[in-house]
Amino acid sequence: MKTFILLFLPVSLLCAAESVRVMESAVGVTRAGAEIRCLITGDDFDYATPKVRILMVGGGKSTAAAMQWFYESPRAGRHRDKFALSAIPDVPVDLSQGFPPAGEAYGGPNSEAQYVWRWIGMHAPDLAVVIGGTKAGLVDALGANIPALPMAAQGSPEQLVNLLMAAAAGKGPSPARLELQRRVARTPLEVATQLGAKYGHNLDEVVYIPAVALIGRIRLGDVKDVQRIVEPYASGTKPTLDKPTSSHFPGHLVFGELAHVTRDPRYVQLVRRAADFAFDENGNPLEAMPLHNEMSDAVFMGGPILAQAGALTGDEKYYNMCVRQIEFMLRLNLRPDGLHRHSPLNQAAWGRGNGFPALGIALSLSELPDNHPGFAKVLAAFKAHMEALAKYQDPSGTWHEVIDVRGSYRELTATCMIAFAMARGVRLGWLDRATYDPKIRKAWTAAKSRMAADGKLVDVCTGTGKQKSLQDYLDRTAILGEDPRGGAMGLLLATEMMVYFR
Repeated sequence: MKTFILLFLPVSLLCAAESVRVMESAVGVTRAGAEIRCLITGDDFDYATPKVRILMVGGGKSTAAAMQWFYESPRAGRHRDKFALSAIPDVPVDLSQGFPPAGEAYGGPNSEAQYVWRWIGMHAPDLAVVIGGTKAGLVDALGANIPALPMAAQGSPEQLVNLLMAAAAGKGPSPARLELQRRVARTPLEVATQLGAKYGHNLDEVVYIPAVALIGRIRLGDVKDVQRIVEPYASGTKPTLDKPTSSHFPGHLVFGELAHVTRDPRYVQLVRRAADFAFDENGNPLEAMPLHNEMSDAVFMGGPILAQAGALTGDEKYYNMCVRQIEFMLRLNLRPDGLHRHSPLNQAAWGRGNGFPALGIALSLSELPDNHPGFAKVLAAFKAHMEALAKYQDPSGTWHEVIDVRGSYRELTATCMIAFAMARGVRLGWLDRATYDPKIRKAWTAAKSRMAADGKLVDVCTGTGKQKSLQDYLDRTAILGEDPRGGAMGLLLATEMMVYFR
């Protein structure tokens, strides 16, 4: 993110109004790899502002000049407490047709239009103005939820701004902004309760996605119903590991959570059974938890269940193996800049490929005794990763589908997992509150805005194995609607925020 400055303006004009900073960010990325830039201010992320929020789309230099004039000219100063402007000056698609864009976001031929379409939806202006456009395409598609109109880019920047303000005068919050206001106003308990009504009601297979949702419901107090759901596994009627994958190991975390709450030894044995995959038939530790497939996901897939087994049994070997597992995965995928590549196949810092290590180490540290010889090393790795991730938080509060590619989409599960890790870190004293609390709060607001009361979600990356190129990661489908993985991670974050805000 960088401050936006038009070099042709005089220095005296640039210094005229320093209270509002215009920033350049990105809406998306073209198929050729170029950013689709946007010009924003702090008002873009304040859905409750009394200002009328106007978004200019298209128009190129005329739009950029109008944005600059509005925020830098003393003549516009009296209007800046009534209106907030933002812009997507250069749009690499025809705005007169093709909206809403067809196909899955964001990997096909319509990806540029999909980036613009979903960004506008989450931006939720009170008025969208298509500069040089026609009453068709984007204008018609936005419809009643976001009022939109075309406008010719004529005259000076001041004249264009005056036309914008005249068109927006008297407008209240758009229906889209009102919906986002309702979402972000919810308490953690309200969000958790809504998500818990939709997610966490089955465990057809003991894998991490339904298990994480069930853990969220346990933290909400629904212990008896979760016990009912897992009873076939606790009684031995149904096996938990007959055809194990890496996802099955963290699936057993739900049994550990129940063991902590109920002290039922059956749950402890199920945790131990999963953790014992890290040892050979003679009880010797393996190099790492099996089935890791070289992916950074395995920090989460293997570490927490080993730490949990240690906490529940008191057996030091599980703690030792937890540290061994984390160190093995860090050696395999940690980049020099502190981010994790998803696998040795490619250097891309996939969003959830960093969310998994963040969440996995946070959960492992929560169970590791602080006097264990490996605790300090794991904590240092955690703090270094949080510091690296903090630099890439989007102005909206999210993290991206590829962490260090700001044109990639703002991805919900990575945001939830990283925010959880930071909140757990601050709450347990591993991270500095003054440094991380603002980032946690921004992430929580952003996550809430992307989770509707009925459990529908915005931009959850689909299941993703090892990919060969950066473009392959950028092209991963972004799910819009109900999604068990996104719901589980949202529920986990919401229940953590319930404790964080106490």
